[in-house]
Amino acid sequence: MELAFERRGIGAPLVLLHGIGHHWQAWLPVLDRLAAKRDVIAVDFPGFGVSPPLPPGTPYTAESLADAIESFFALLGLREPHVAGNSLGGYVALELASRGAVRTATALSPAGFWNRTELAYARAVLRAAHASTRTITPEQALAAASNPLGRIAFSGLLVAHPSKLSPEALLAACQALRDAQGFDDTLDSFDWLMPPGPPKVPITIAWGEHDRLLLRRQAVRAAKWSGQRAKLLKGCGHVPMSDDPELVASVLLAASE
Repeated sequence: MELAFERRGIGAPLVLLHGIGHHWQAWLPVLDRLAAKRDVIAVDFPGFGVSPPLPPGTPYTAESLADAIESFFALLGLREPHVAGNSLGGYVALELASRGAVRTATALSPAGFWNRTELAYARAVLRAAHASTRTITPEQALAAASNPLGRIAFSGLLVAHPSKLSPEALLAACQALRDAQGFDDTLDSFDWLMPPGPPKVPITIAWGEHDRLLLRRQAVRAAKWSGQRAKLLKGCGHVPMSDDPELVASVLLAASE
């Protein structure tokens, strides 16, 4: 499947997968750091960013998104690349690892390790964020993104340090969330989301110390599922790439050796 993507760098291929309602630009804070040692491909999921939607009749689920990413690998001639993902992208990375479709997988605060109460909370937060992007005007969004308190209001549940997000990055993220065609159906599919099958390749799971969306205690369940300790991303939130680009890049590079 043809998808929108950004490709930079040299070395072994590393495909980066964003979270629900986001776009490939979520990885911009770490992209050049990774590209110094990897052939990095940051991709928009179908129905997110500027990628086309899934074919008619295809449900939006983590599994169907993984299918689309596998097709994307084939289109680019990628044979078992390394993969890393955040949130929904983290789950898809682990799903690809369970299929043996990748060489290694790194998951940053992956979806799917919640209990029912935590899922209801995460869904409510995400749905409210999506709704807010549809009621605010572009002028209001720009004013909020340019104001320190506005950045906290827009992104405080997703990042630990909203001040590190540029107004342009925050505005682009809000627009991506507003326009995400696959958002509602994908969010609804979370009700049936179970942890993937056992991984067939090496995996790394890391969790933001200050994750306020998928709470840090979910890392314990992810560790139990994987049979290994989850790494702690100190000082980071749910979307950690802007909180500490150097730390995130180092984790991804070490995991994709």
